[in-house]
Amino acid sequence: MKINKKRIIVINYKNIFLLRKYISIEGKILPKRLTNLSSKQQHNMAKAIKRARIMSFLPFARHVF
Repeated sequence: MKINKKRIIVINYKNIFLLRKYISIEGKILPKRLTNLSSKQQHNMAKAIKRARIMSFLPFARHVF
């Protein structure tokens, strides 16, 4: 995640360390009220997480034993 001078967050689907911060233990995408992102940023974050899951960078669900 890069923050420009105007506080614009650039989200990349390859940055799995950033994306994991926005996924719950169950593997669900955290809601906007918990992440404090704007609507546009939350939409882009969800798209990046879904794209990373399809490309196998992130699992669809975490294995909890």
